[in-house]
Amino acid sequence: MGFYTNTDTANERFRRDLLDIYTSALQQVEGELVVSRWLNGRGWEACAVVAIGKAAPAMMCGAVQVLEEQLLQGLVITRKGHADPRLLHHPTIVQLESAHPVPDESSLFAGQHLLDFISRQPHDRPLLFLLSGGASSLVEVLSPGVRLEDLRRLNQWLLGSGLDIRGMNNLRCRISRIKGGGLLRYVQGRPGKVLLISDVPGDDPAIIGSGLLYPQKWQEALPEVPGWISSLLREAPVTGQVPLPHHLIATSSHAVAAAARRAQVLDYPVRADYPLLQGEAGEQGAAFAAFLCEASPGVHILGGETTVVLPQHPGRGGRNQHLALAAAKVLAGRDDVLLLSAGTDGSDGSSDDAGALVDGQTWQRAVEEGLDPELALQQADSGRVLEVTGDLVNTGPTGTNVMDLLIGLRLPCL
Repeated sequence: MGFYTNTDTANERFRRDLLDIYTSALQQVEGELVVSRWLNGRGWEACAVVAIGKAAPAMMCGAVQVLEEQLLQGLVITRKGHADPRLLHHPTIVQLESAHPVPDESSLFAGQHLLDFISRQPHDRPLLFLLSGGASSLVEVLSPGVRLEDLRRLNQWLLGSGLDIRGMNNLRCRISRIKGGGLLRYVQGRPGKVLLISDVPGDDPAIIGSGLLYPQKWQEALPEVPGWISSLLREAPVTGQVPLPHHLIATSSHAVAAAARRAQVLDYPVRADYPLLQGEAGEQGAAFAAFLCEASPGVHILGGETTVVLPQHPGRGGRNQHLALAAAKVLAGRDDVLLLSAGTDGSDGSSDDAGALVDGQTWQRAVEEGLDPELALQQADSGRVLEVTGDLVNTGPTGTNVMDLLIGLRLPCL
């Protein structure tokens, strides 16, 4: 069986197989597919549809496919560059592009447009909300006294803080009129449902997209923050509203299961029952690489999301590229291990690359090109190195967002 051959040609095949496993997982949690699958056969009446997030255009396409003329009005708010051309000329759908990961004027414009869209709907018209990761940056209506520059500064600080998503959203909700369930005040009791593609550990609807339609419990203490952030924070919002019914339609566990199925089809032994991937990206990359070096032969799959504490002037890349380069250091010189780390949304940090696929020669390729991969790790500049070594993974917008996938391949010893 070819799995037991390790030549240069075989290495290319193994890289293709890891990319195949990754893309197959993306296809099974893609927004159009999971929304249309959930809506089919449920007897929907005429309604208005709001889609917000990186996967919003794909999710709206799924709604259009099933609802057809019952979709009376639609609003899509997604990341700049992620608009779907199929929706551009739809007679009843407006598609807006907004800022991510740092909000700007377009985020405030989108937030106001969202409130206006809801207010125009008759009080008895059902609302269908399609939410995915990225909504925290894409739409905002600020609390009184908070300025756009405050919002941007806070989000820039959060991106390099090392806080997990729960801690980040705890702060975001305290400067917002619509997060933490605040949007329910504007829904004003209209009937509706919320379909969610989850990009957070635990798939908590109060955390996905900062819980626009699901009130926070506010049980966690605020993280330690600089004084200028403390001065912006308001009391935890209390909406007094009952959340709309929420339904999870795609999660990290779905993607991991789909990746495992594809690996089995490709005739690899598979293990995918690992704990959720979390922690500092560099540490996790090094630890997983060391684990793979001793692991049983086959494909090993994790889902989750790491964090990175950024230096003052970070370079190119994101947590997946950082994880992959840290892993490449441990794998240097080996010919029996490959590792892919990539976001399911097709982006990674400040870059348009999804992540990277490294092997035992990645580190040496970087050195031979005159680069210093160790310095790149210190400067959060892994993307620049991995571009030169030819190890970046680029998908473009994927139509989904269920955190990251970490896929390792350990070959048998020859």
